[in-house]
Amino acid sequence: MGGAFLAAAVLARLGNRIGLPTIPLFILAGILLGPHTPGIALVDDPHELEMLSLLGLVLLLFYLGLEFHLDDLKEGGRKMAVAGAAYLALNVGAGLVFGFLVGWGTSEALVLAGVLGISSSAIVTKVLMDTGRLGNPETKPILGIIVVEDIFLALYLAALQPVISGADSLASAAADAGKAFGFLLLLAVVARWGTTVIGKLIATKDNELLVISFLGAAVFVAGVSEWFGVADAIGAFMVGLMLGSTGSGKRIMELVHPLRDAFGAIFFFAFGLSIDPGDLPSVVWPVLIAVALTLVMNVVAGLVAARIYGFGPGPAANIATALLARGEFALILATMAAGAGLDERLAPFIAGYVLILAVLGPLAAGRSAWLARLLPGGEDRALTASSTAPSAAGARSPEAS
Repeated sequence: MGGAFLAAAVLARLGNRIGLPTIPLFILAGILLGPHTPGIALVDDPHELEMLSLLGLVLLLFYLGLEFHLDDLKEGGRKMAVAGAAYLALNVGAGLVFGFLVGWGTSEALVLAGVLGISSSAIVTKVLMDTGRLGNPETKPILGIIVVEDIFLALYLAALQPVISGADSLASAAADAGKAFGFLLLLAVVARWGTTVIGKLIATKDNELLVISFLGAAVFVAGVSEWFGVADAIGAFMVGLMLGSTGSGKRIMELVHPLRDAFGAIFFFAFGLSIDPGDLPSVVWPVLIAVALTLVMNVVAGLVAARIYGFGPGPAANIATALLARGEFALILATMAAGAGLDERLAPFIAGYVLILAVLGPLAAGRSAWLARLLPGGEDRALTASSTAPSAAGARSPEAS
């Protein structure tokens, strides 16, 4: 553990000197010091860090819930649902078509649809924090799309499990999906009408007791969520949503910050441990085609979301690049596919695809202004800004931020 933290820290410090984001460097540390590369292997079995890695994911999404207030959901719920549905239709649809064109099988195509269609909540959250965009207007649709994706994720996993495992019981699949949706609905009801009671239960002047209380609540609900067939991360997100609206919300955000950073780093390090670079050459062309397809679909989805919200090319580029990364959900699907005995090419394909986008996503998000210039209206705005620069020196537009 000490070696993992230090390796991640050293690489991240070196990366900061040349302007690289921390996420791909944490992943690179895991690859270099894992069991699949020559040299020192700090961890022989990636599962040894599984619990700490899951805790990192839970804390990342818990913090995201603290940032995402209930008022945002009430005010923009319809737009978020439309933007999220559009994103899923474009990306999951493209993934399904890609899966059938690859020709590995119907069950494999369904797995690939999920892999190509769902963003990494953990990486998206970290990207928004690293780029300082949590307060930007376009962050609301980004977070809304993540919420819609996580709800879809819970239902998709429940429906996919019996399909790829060869089960023919539609009633069983429907029961699992109903159980997951019912639990999500229960969490939403508590978040909407139980905030006052929760605020009284969590309130304390003692920071030690407050840390133990919110950490216990986040991890406990995450575990119960998983038992009901809902992603543990969305359970933690809902707890953050509840606690963020209480009188203790600001203190909780300050106290969870160092925990989120530490265990978030372990999540990405453990992600790197699971990648075997030696398996990648056999699927290099399908991986590159899938990456190119995802880039195109994310740009289209970013333009659609921006149009729904009335944003210009700058926010559209921010939406497209922030949601680009794929991660934990793809790895879950890879595990399910391996357990069901599906095509053995799936595992290295998913590893290569996720690795490229996990690196490319944060890099693209930090340079989204380049994409904005290529989008419709981007050049006109750039010319207008340059022509008015002398009279508006020192002014900073909302899109530039």
